[in-house]
Amino acid sequence: MKTFCLLLSICLVSPASAYTAPKPNKPTTISHRRAFLSKIAGATIAASANTLSPNTASAADDNLQNVYWGAGCYWHVQHEFVLAERSILGRKDNELTSLTGYAGGFKTDSEGRVCYHNFQSIADYGKFGHGEVVGMTIPESKIEDFAVEYFKLFGDKGERADPMDKGGEYRSLLGLPGGSKHPAFPQVEAAGKARGMTLVDGKGNDPDTLGKRLVYVYDSNKFPFYQAEFYHQYHNDFLTPAYGKEYNNLANAALEDGRIKITGCPDRV
Repeated sequence: MKTFCLLLSICLVSPASAYTAPKPNKPTTISHRRAFLSKIAGATIAASANTLSPNTASAADDNLQNVYWGAGCYWHVQHEFVLAERSILGRKDNELTSLTGYAGGFKTDSEGRVCYHNFQSIADYGKFGHGEVVGMTIPESKIEDFAVEYFKLFGDKGERADPMDKGGEYRSLLGLPGGSKHPAFPQVEAAGKARGMTLVDGKGNDPDTLGKRLVYVYDSNKFPFYQAEFYHQYHNDFLTPAYGKEYNNLANAALEDGRIKITGCPDRV
């Protein structure tokens, strides 16, 4: 593991862009993934945070909607929704819209950024009350199908795949335009009930849902999606075997064609 972390650090920080990060404050609780990422110092890049754009989806899709889903760490969730975009919508690699990000909080920094935990304490998503989510642009008529896939993530026990990661950042949440007033919400709620899950309106900056079989529902117009850093896109998950280079390389292609934006947060690009 020490060798792996050292090699990854060398890959992530180029001599031209590396910075010396100040020592972080000692956390009271730390997740496995957060401990791993605390070894990585990303380069700071100047650009504003970006939200989803419906123009990134296939022109064949009508009445497109920006939605998001969260259930613990977003790495695993993104992979599952990439599979769903392919199977439900028949999308090709250059049409995929599933991106990791943050939602459910009230704040951004003065530049509109929301960022992962970082040594510089820039726009920390946890401090701003956001949770980890995967945002996407899909036809309104397919929201129910994606909801069915979402609730499969909780398994038979109604729990997210990574209960070792605790805190509001990992709460279960979903976002629809209009929230629980969205026309498709009854179908989404039914999909949740079929898996023993209860859906309640999120108020923003909500606590963890661990052990409660609970999912917060947000109005994505009031609580928009903020794309996560390039580093967190199409990333392998710690709970499963590596997804493979073909999957990981989707991030490079999406950055090149503009589906992934530079956020201005500490990152490796």
